[in-house]
Amino acid sequence: MRVLLLYPEFPDTFWSFKHALRFIRKKASFPPLGLLTIAALLPSDWELRLVDLNVERLREQDLQWAEMAMVSAMVAQRDSATEVIERCAGAGLTIVAGGPLFFGEYDAFPKVDHFVLDEGECTLPLFLKDWAAGAPQRLYRASEYADLAATPQPRWDLLNFNLYSGMCIQFSRGCPFDCEFCSITAMFGRRPRVKTTAQVLAELDGLYERGWRGGVFFVDDNFIGNKRVLKNDVLPALIEWRRGKRGFGFHTEVSVNLADDPELLRLMVAAGFEKVFVGIETPDNLSLAECNKRQNEGRDLIATVRTMQQAGLEVQGGFIVGFDADTPSIFERQIEFIQKSGIVSAMVGLLQAPHGTRLYQRMEQEGRLLNQFSGNNTDNTMNFEPKMDLDTLHAGYERILTTIYSPAAYYRRVKTFLAEYQPPASVRPVLEREYIAAFFRSILELGIKGKERIEYWKLVLWAAFRRPAVFSQAITLAIYGFHFRRICELYVAQPSNA
Repeated sequence: MRVLLLYPEFPDTFWSFKHALRFIRKKASFPPLGLLTIAALLPSDWELRLVDLNVERLREQDLQWAEMAMVSAMVAQRDSATEVIERCAGAGLTIVAGGPLFFGEYDAFPKVDHFVLDEGECTLPLFLKDWAAGAPQRLYRASEYADLAATPQPRWDLLNFNLYSGMCIQFSRGCPFDCEFCSITAMFGRRPRVKTTAQVLAELDGLYERGWRGGVFFVDDNFIGNKRVLKNDVLPALIEWRRGKRGFGFHTEVSVNLADDPELLRLMVAAGFEKVFVGIETPDNLSLAECNKRQNEGRDLIATVRTMQQAGLEVQGGFIVGFDADTPSIFERQIEFIQKSGIVSAMVGLLQAPHGTRLYQRMEQEGRLLNQFSGNNTDNTMNFEPKMDLDTLHAGYERILTTIYSPAAYYRRVKTFLAEYQPPASVRPVLEREYIAAFFRSILELGIKGKERIEYWKLVLWAAFRRPAVFSQAITLAIYGFHFRRICELYVAQPSNA
């Protein structure tokens, strides 16, 4: 069986980092880990070809070669997935689909022959058994969660590593919290399930043996969901594994309570973690209570962020407006929080109600659902009727973006972060030619041609003479700002130059 593993294209969003990646001549941030794992579950005699549309085109010769197409997609990839499915159907391929996009709306894709949903470790073997028997069903759902100890190592051999700025692996699935708007617990449950330490090290060995020396993203829904295993097994093993190795700085997603555990924080930094993404959501306690974000309620979130930053972690943050409890004052409060916190990469979006979440169910019961969930938190749309006047909400949302990503505010936030940040000694980056070239490209694009050139040179000179230890981070964050402003120009009609 000749199989195309197809990953549709993402739209241009904050998370794509598309405009920053061109500085280092990369096509995408990360490869499709889910498809690489699915590939390892397929029969060994099947011929596989991966086509990630974020880094290459789907060619007619690929379609002519294949007998089956397996498509995996996030909700934000809906438009590209629809086009891919149309092309595969036109080529007469058997189409198998899975992933979050199809989790809640598989009925919207009539040209897909078979849906293998939920966790592939549970449902793909059922499909393969029926396929071998000549009687495959259209829909496969799981009645239980996967045992990650049985998850195979991803098929790294299918990748062209040179096209990506980072690699990714997974340690756990699930999250112990139950935020109303989050689809993670709907898909993976509230009991974090983990791989063994040996599995994690084997996956890293696989990357290392193939010459990878860059960053690695642990794609866990909440990396610290099982603290005991991390502190007793995984993190000490990572510290030992990295001895004598250059590169391999890690980043992941965590909840704010990481700041409450000094030992865990110390171990993560010692193990090579450089960045963490944290769902801050909002500084408003009423809105936090509304969405059941209990771990964030009643705490000084600025102090929480600074605890992680001072330990040696760059904190990236997710922020949301559009809660029922929000009032028009929330927009300035979000701006003030983001600026004071020094969270440089602040991903701000309008609240959405994904399929399967308690928020979706509540909006459905209240008759407030509008259109389909876009999966793109920067497209200025909501899939339910908000309590706040929609024009006021849109204007306030645009105000946040145009303010925090204007050159003056953005570069001021970079300095707020870097002024106290101490880069961990545990990470020894490999200084490759592409990153040196990126610095000179930044001089041209940002320091000479860019409207932010005054702010750029102020940051460069400040870092060079006052904080040389963070000079490389300063340049990286300046390049990120270039990307964020391009996204604002896409989604906001007249971005501020303030």
